[in-house]
This record gives sequence, C-alpha cells and structure tokens, in this order.
Amino acid sequence: MIRSKGEHALFGKSTQAMKAQWKVPDSRPLADFAPTIILKAKDFAAEITIFNAKQNRLTSEGAISSEHVTNNEAVRKTLLERGIRPESLPAAEDVKKVERRLASEEKKSLKNPDALDN
Repeated sequence: MIRSKGEHALFGKSTQAMKAQWKVPDSRPLADFAPTIILKAKDFAAEITIFNAKQNRLTSEGAISSEHVTNNEAVRKTLLERGIRPESLPAAEDVKKVERRLASEEKKSLKNPDALDN
C-alpha cells in the first residue's frame, strides 16, 4: 500500500497505469522493467522514508505513507528539474530475460573456456 502510493507520487500516475504503459504483466513487479534511474530514485525515496520514520518515530501506516509520498514527490521534483520525466521513460529490458541470458552465457563460457582467450 505504502509503496503503491509512493509510485503514484513518483510517476504522477498509478502503478497499474505504468504497468500498462511499459507492458508489464500483472503478475510481475514494475521494478523488473524499470530503468536504473527509476530504481535508484525509488530506493532513495524509500531510504529517506525509513530514516525519517525512525527519526520521528512514525508507526502508523498513515504517517509512514504520508512521509513516503512526500519523499517521492521531492525525488520527482528533482528529476523533473534535471529534465527527467519518470513516466515518459521507456521500460528497461525485463530483468528475468537478462538473468536467463547471463546464465546461458555463463554455461557457454564454462563449456568452452578457451574461447575467452580469443
């Protein structure tokens, strides 16, 4: 719930709307298709929320959600000031596809280690 509110503040639209835009299957997290800058932005906002929640002893879902939304809005503002519009970025390559490709490449390199020398 908190994460979803934060994403809405960061993108200016709902998580479902971003999933539709990036063609993310309903069963998969939006983060699996997010560009690195978005992952870092979300992580930064979350860390600020964690820090401030501890510092200010926030315990209710409402207080933590409000803090998280404020932090995502601040991160969004920073991105916009730097010419980066989060909701306009293209999706990154599916992280599962990347994992499969890396595993496949690792298997190939282990089967033919001499190929690495060339």
